[in-house]
Amino acid sequence: MNPSPLSTSAPLHFYFDFISPFGYFASLRIEPLAAQHGRTVEWHAMLLGVSVLKVMGLKPLLDTPLKGDYIRRDAKRYMRRHGLQVNRDLDAPVMDPRAAGRAFYWVKQHQPDLAVPLAHAIYHAYWAEGRDLSTAEAVAAIALPAGLDAQGLREGIESEEARQLLRNAVEASLKAGIFGSPTVVVDGEPFWGVENLGLVEQWLDSGGW
Repeated sequence: MNPSPLSTSAPLHFYFDFISPFGYFASLRIEPLAAQHGRTVEWHAMLLGVSVLKVMGLKPLLDTPLKGDYIRRDAKRYMRRHGLQVNRDLDAPVMDPRAAGRAFYWVKQHQPDLAVPLAHAIYHAYWAEGRDLSTAEAVAAIALPAGLDAQGLREGIESEEARQLLRNAVEASLKAGIFGSPTVVVDGEPFWGVENLGLVEQWLDSGGW
């Protein structure tokens, strides 16, 4: 069913986890893709540790026999195709993403114009630079967007407000049926995986099917 005319300018909803390499790949493309079709993007950090491990009861993808080897190969193939380089080994210990998630939602609450630039900065620091961002101090020490104060951000990450904002967002993502990173929801239609950005573009081109 085609979306109604009222939905044609609705934002895309982009769900991601900072520990997801494919979420990182999608983060580099989602804004230009949306802009080409006159859309904006609402960014939503989620936690794979909740959706995959706790709710679905599954192992992390890289720890899953057979599938893990494919994911490693697929990530490297994607990077070759798109000319990307990362300085984090896919098999390196995974950071605790909660500090990054709290940072994103605290900034989204208090300086909303800087939330997406911060998400890009966190993704770049973690994947392109290979930094461990498991703590508030580590997140606040990255190259922050202009206008964002490192000390204020660190205190914000450690606040109960930020913890509650992240909990609320993760709960909302689960209620929306989101389980993987990246997921893009277009006119109520979810598309999981960076490889499905092509389908997102076709949906935007055609008005849906």
